[in-house]
Amino acid sequence: MSIDDPHTLHSATDTLPRFEIRNPVTSQTIGTLPILDADALRAAAARARAAQPAWEALGVKRRALLMRAWIDALWMRDHELVAVLRRETGKTYHDAIGELFSTDVIAIYYAQHAARILRPYRGTPIFPIIQRVDVEYRAHGVVGMIAPWNYPLLNIAFELVAALVAGNAVLVKPSELTPYTALFIIDMLHRVGVPKDVVQIVPGDGTTGAALVDVVDYVHVTGSTATGRKVAMRAAERLIPYSLELGGKAPMIILRDADLDLAATATLVGALQNAGQACVAIERVYVEAPIYEQYLERLRHHAAKLKIGTGGDGYGIHVGSMEHERELLRTERQLADALAKGARLVYGGKRRPDLGPLFFEPTILADVDHTMDVMTKETFGPIIPVMHVRDGDEAVALANDSDYGLSSAIYTRDLAGGRALARRIQAGDVAINRVLINVTTAGMPSGGVKDSGIGRRNGAPGLLRFVTTHAVMTDKLVFNPPTLAVLDPITRLGVHTMRHLRRWLPFL
Repeated sequence: MSIDDPHTLHSATDTLPRFEIRNPVTSQTIGTLPILDADALRAAAARARAAQPAWEALGVKRRALLMRAWIDALWMRDHELVAVLRRETGKTYHDAIGELFSTDVIAIYYAQHAARILRPYRGTPIFPIIQRVDVEYRAHGVVGMIAPWNYPLLNIAFELVAALVAGNAVLVKPSELTPYTALFIIDMLHRVGVPKDVVQIVPGDGTTGAALVDVVDYVHVTGSTATGRKVAMRAAERLIPYSLELGGKAPMIILRDADLDLAATATLVGALQNAGQACVAIERVYVEAPIYEQYLERLRHHAAKLKIGTGGDGYGIHVGSMEHERELLRTERQLADALAKGARLVYGGKRRPDLGPLFFEPTILADVDHTMDVMTKETFGPIIPVMHVRDGDEAVALANDSDYGLSSAIYTRDLAGGRALARRIQAGDVAINRVLINVTTAGMPSGGVKDSGIGRRNGAPGLLRFVTTHAVMTDKLVFNPPTLAVLDPITRLGVHTMRHLRRWLPFL
C-alpha cells in the first residue's frame, strides 16, 4: 500500500462512496479515500485470517526484529512523516515529532522485551513430579483497531506494535480526519517485510468501524466513552475480547511545598499539548489555598510567553490548531458556562481567526468549582481551570469526584507524601512532578478506570491482552490406576498430603 497511491487498497473500491480529508489550518482538501463497507471488511478479514498463521509461526523474536526495522525506517523518513501528520492535524512541529519519539520508545521496548514476556512457562500441577503443566501464549487471530485523530501515529502504534509482536494480523481503521498518517506508517511496515495481508488499512467512517467489530477476533478502541460503550456491547454480543482507551479528565494536584515555576510550566505543557486535544491532558487543577494566588501569578506569567501558530520545523511554537470544529465549539460552551457561574478569566479566552479557522487561545480560569462543566465534563481543548482547596485530602476527594479515571499528576517536594497521596487517586496512573510521561513510558502499564476504559497499554499487560493462554497437563501414569470415580482413596490421600506439604513448601 502506497501513501502516494491509496487506490492500492485491497478490493474494488471504485464504486464505493468516498470521504474528503482536509487540512484544519487551511481548510484545503488533501485527498479522498473510499468508505469501506461490510463486504470489503469481510474480504479484508478473510485475507488477514489466511495470512495470520504464517505470521505467528515466524516467532516472536523475528517479529520483534521487524518492529525495530520499522521504527528505523520511520526515522529515515521522519521529515516526510511529520509533514504528513501536521498536514492532517494542524499540530506544531514538537507535537508531531514527539509522536515519533514516543512511538520509538514503544517499538524498542517490545522489540527488547516481547520474547521474555511471551516465553512459555511451566505451571503448577496438583501433583508435582508425577504431573506436568506447560503453558504457552497464542495470538487471538485478527485484531481490529479503531483509532482516533488526535495522535494518528502514536495512538495506532500503542496497539499495533503489541498486536503484531504477539502474532496477530491487524486491521486498522484510522479516523476519517487523519488516514494518511496511518497509510504512511503501514506502508513502511510493508516495506520492511511485514506481509501486506497481515496488516491492512480499512478506511471509512463510523459505519466502517461498526462493521469491523463484526469480522475480527479482538477489538481495541481509542476514542470517546460513547463510542467505547457501543463497541463493548457489540463485542460482548459476539463474545470476543476487547480493550478500550477512552475519555479523561486528568486532575493535577499542587501542594503547598511545590516548586511553583515548575508546577506552572508543567501545567501549561500538560494542558496545552496538542491544543489540549489529548485524553491524558491536564483538564483540572487543584491548588492548596496558601499558594493559590502565587501559583496563578506564575501560571499567567509563563502563559504570556506562549506562542500560537503553525510554525516551521522547530520548537518555537507552543500551541497549534485544533483539529475539529466540534471540539472548538465545546471549548467555547464550557468557557461560557464557567464564566456565567462565577469563574474568573485570568488569561486568553478567544478564537484566533487571524491564524486559522480552528485556533483558540490558551485560556486560564480561576475560582472554578464542580458546578461548572469545565470541571466535570471532558473538554478536549486549551482551557486550564484552577480551583483552590484546603489541603491534599480535599484535592484527592475532588479529583476522585469524576466519572473518569485515566491519568493524573501531583506536584510536591515531599516524594513519600506524594506517593501516599497518589495511592488514593482513582486513576489508572499517577505522575509525581511530571506530566504526560506515563502514557509514553513503555514499561509502565497505562489505562483507565471508571468511564476511561478497560485494559492496559504498555508493559507486560499491554502485550498480554493480545494473546490467550494454551495449557497442556501431562500425567506421567504414576499412581493412576483405572477407576470409575474422579476421587478414589489414593487420590484423596494424595490431595490431603499435598495440602499439608504446601503449608511448608509453597512452591509445590
